[in-house]
Amino acid sequence: MKERLKRAAHRARANPVLAHTAKSIKPDRSIWGILGVLIFFIIPEIVGFVYGKEIAVWAHANYTTEADSIKSTIYLLLEKIFEDGGSWLNLSIGIALLLWIVLDKEERAE
Repeated sequence: MKERLKRAAHRARANPVLAHTAKSIKPDRSIWGILGVLIFFIIPEIVGFVYGKEIAVWAHANYTTEADSIKSTIYLLLEKIFEDGGSWLNLSIGIALLLWIVLDKEERAE
């Protein structure tokens, strides 16, 4: 099993299409790349873990009293997004992206 994983990793590294795809989704190694990962992945999840239940209760209260259907829909979406708190998956993706920015050896060599 271990040897099979090593072969698969080697094939993935040698695949030019996969390398191009990975390079295209990697955030830039700049302040904007780091801020983008923080703003869109990490901070919202931390807010969700800390204040998720309160945001869901507030959104539900506004959803039930809002007369405008567009605003009502926005409150309903907010309630659904924050009712379970934060997402460990999204937080893990954000941390992995930050580590990818910092620890990528290829970009350091350039």
